[in-house]
Amino acid sequence: MSDADLRLRYLDEVIPLLFPPSARTSVRTLLPHRLVPRRLVPRARWHVGGRVLVGDGPDTIETHLSEVLGQRVHTELHVRPARRVNRKPILEAYGVGGLVGFVKIGDTAGARELVRHEVETLRMLAERPLKVVVPPGVLHFGSWRELDVLVLTPLPVTGRSAPSLLPLGGQRRRVRPELLAAAVAEIAGLDPAGAWHGDFSPWNVAADADGRLLVWDWERFGAGVPLGFDALHHFFQGMLRRMRPGSAAQTCVARAGRILEPFGLSFAESRLTAAHYLIALADRHRRDGYEPLGPSSDWLNPVLDHLEVLP
Repeated sequence: MSDADLRLRYLDEVIPLLFPPSARTSVRTLLPHRLVPRRLVPRARWHVGGRVLVGDGPDTIETHLSEVLGQRVHTELHVRPARRVNRKPILEAYGVGGLVGFVKIGDTAGARELVRHEVETLRMLAERPLKVVVPPGVLHFGSWRELDVLVLTPLPVTGRSAPSLLPLGGQRRRVRPELLAAAVAEIAGLDPAGAWHGDFSPWNVAADADGRLLVWDWERFGAGVPLGFDALHHFFQGMLRRMRPGSAAQTCVARAGRILEPFGLSFAESRLTAAHYLIALADRHRRDGYEPLGPSSDWLNPVLDHLEVLP
């Protein structure tokens, strides 16, 4: 089944949840088109094709968001890939003045767990005097039609670069390695036992105009991990866009010394930390019941077999 078919099938599941069927319907537009479905937006006069009918009764996600945000809003729905284990409906909410917030919907037990964990994490971060990292804030968190609804503040970025929480238009600023290292260190210092963002991917960070780092998608935040896991994750996820998982894992270990040099780790310590990071990532995939990189025996074991630094 193609990616487009998977996204359209998932869209068919999501629309009745957010826009329950009613006697009054409205027409939305699927952009760019049905062969490349990415966003479902309100229909405009100049739109051609991509017509999708949605329920337009008195109890939709838009009426709910209008009530909790205190203003009339319309939404754009991100049409997510159905293969993702942490998939959930993601919406952009717009008011008369523009973008109001980003909305995550906990529609399954797994999605609700991640959304609630992110709420707890962001509320904790709001009470910490962060100097480098800028997380989104929680505008609203509650329940609607047995779904968890989380509304996040938009990050002050002018670039759309990711399948995550960035507004439309403009370009991203290049993130300097020094800024990435400072952010990794600040996040690690959030817990005496060490902490990591958990999904510190290139598409989940952006440089702010004031020299700080905007970081979103805190669903995987955790404590009790070695310093440098976030830096390794950032590198590894970037490599996965250029090479196969096994090669990316091998490159991650081979370059670990350079990646973790800002944190004062020796070459041997860096390689050991990289191995532990890859094992932790494989264990996460196993616990999630979904292995996007394939079986760990294929991409991870050959790397570990050649590491003499492991006990």
